[in-house]
Amino acid sequence: MRQQEMAAVAPTAVCAVTVTHNSAGHLPTLLNSLQAQLHDSIRLSAIVVDNASTDDSVEVAGAHPGVTVVTAGGNLGYAGGINVAVRTVPPVDAVLILNPDLVLEPGAVAALVSTMRRTGAAVVVPQIRDSDGDVYPSLRREPTRRTALGDALFGSRLRRRPGSTSETVWARAGYEVAHQIDWATGAALLVRRDALDEVGEWDERFFLYSEETDYMRRVRDAGGAIWYEPAARVHHRQGGSGTSVDLDVLLTVNRVRYARKHQSPRRAAQFRAAVVLGEALRSYAPVHRAALRTLLRESSWIDLPHADRGTPRTGLGGSIIIPAHNESAVLGRTLDAVTPLCQAGVEVVVAANGCSDGTVEIARAAPGTRVLDLPAPGKTAALNAADAVAGSWPRLYLDADVTVTPRAVMDVFTQLQSGALAARPPYVWDLRGAGPLVRSYYRARSRMPSMSRALWGAGVYALSKEGHRRVAPFPDVIADDLLVDSTFAQDEKVVVPTDPAVVRTPRTTTALLTVLRRQARGPAQLGVSTSASTVRELASTVTGPLSLLDAVVYASLAIAARSGRDPAGTVWERDATSRGPS
Repeated sequence: MRQQEMAAVAPTAVCAVTVTHNSAGHLPTLLNSLQAQLHDSIRLSAIVVDNASTDDSVEVAGAHPGVTVVTAGGNLGYAGGINVAVRTVPPVDAVLILNPDLVLEPGAVAALVSTMRRTGAAVVVPQIRDSDGDVYPSLRREPTRRTALGDALFGSRLRRRPGSTSETVWARAGYEVAHQIDWATGAALLVRRDALDEVGEWDERFFLYSEETDYMRRVRDAGGAIWYEPAARVHHRQGGSGTSVDLDVLLTVNRVRYARKHQSPRRAAQFRAAVVLGEALRSYAPVHRAALRTLLRESSWIDLPHADRGTPRTGLGGSIIIPAHNESAVLGRTLDAVTPLCQAGVEVVVAANGCSDGTVEIARAAPGTRVLDLPAPGKTAALNAADAVAGSWPRLYLDADVTVTPRAVMDVFTQLQSGALAARPPYVWDLRGAGPLVRSYYRARSRMPSMSRALWGAGVYALSKEGHRRVAPFPDVIADDLLVDSTFAQDEKVVVPTDPAVVRTPRTTTALLTVLRRQARGPAQLGVSTSASTVRELASTVTGPLSLLDAVVYASLAIAARSGRDPAGTVWERDATSRGPS
């Protein structure tokens, strides 16, 4: 990252950015204190982004001279609101990101700018004082397994302990002089504009909490320095952004999400174990019991607070491509879920291939859907044919028996438009009517880490235009999703935390074996061996008698499918049990 100093001759142009959600009671004080920051060396502007407030936040902000108000169109969270603001920031030297419940002491912005000039720092943070005027411990160390374990055993507020066992910097000396830091709470930070452009948008997957941890980690990874300046002082009403059990639980879950993004799978699993231990030790309190339940049941994470973009916006763009071969039993419900997006500018293309049932008629009856009636069966040929007529990006490829919500499509497209090359939503299995062995198989599978990280196995994935160039045209393979997953590095693909896709599983053991035989041919055709990694993952899931039984069922069915598959690959094994009425 360039350590370019801002010129000291001309005034430094700073744009203050504030994200509000029902913040009408705090905004006047903040904006008045911001007005008092005017200085000969600073040219100041301000943008307020409102996250679907139900109070008078928009009116209060708009009544203040010189403030630009932008409505986000929904509650996008703190990171999402910052991204909206940054897209509208005029040409400036630095962007000052502020919580709405702050009050800046006179000279605070000038002190931040001075430190940025002197050090070439990418980010400078002020000293934060609480409502009593005491210094708030806002400085943090990079989260590690050791800090997570220390916080679990000693609590996050025990000050007298080795610094390496605490994420929070407690020592008073750490707040008395300016120095370089790992990161700080995101209530107030001055970001150099060229650094902001280089690092890219804030990660909206975090919604609230850990978004600043992630952003400042990415600043450091890009070679930028983060400095603390005690001469710049702000007062912060802690909890002014609101609090609830759900938000407290989200804070805990986002620590695990952060570890999974930036640490190896093994380290992230150990980090999660330390967080689980901390919540278990404090489970006498309702909020910690709720956090523990949520940590242990990851399928519930989707119910935590997350970006709400309201109704699909006009001009959203993008394409949904659905290959369908004799899918009349399921295609209607799949189309019912996505065709509302046609009104928002998303095109839906159904590539019916070699159909002898009512698939084509059902597709043509769906409003806004473009239908290709291809004479020969073949999934990848259908994908390529649909690609040839689709005109929008990004593109989401959806199996005809998998359902996704409009919000999931929007969130996936947003990630791809923000720089990811490949993405998918999470998914859940619909096991209604499934037999005990089928349920046991999928319980074991759900415990395997690759299920939550890989693009394959969900029946849905999406590609940006750049990502599409790497794989298109699709070759004639069975496992197109495995091909896509193996094409991209882990940091180029994203499993977006949004509404999960619903994948209907086989109902009987015979039907499951039918599907597994087909799936077993996919890696072999691509020259990929997954056996060793699968065995290791499966062994790591065994933590007790039930998980051991599930692992044995999984292994037995996998072995049976491989030993019984058609070696020539002449039969397309198909499960009919999941295509009945639901």
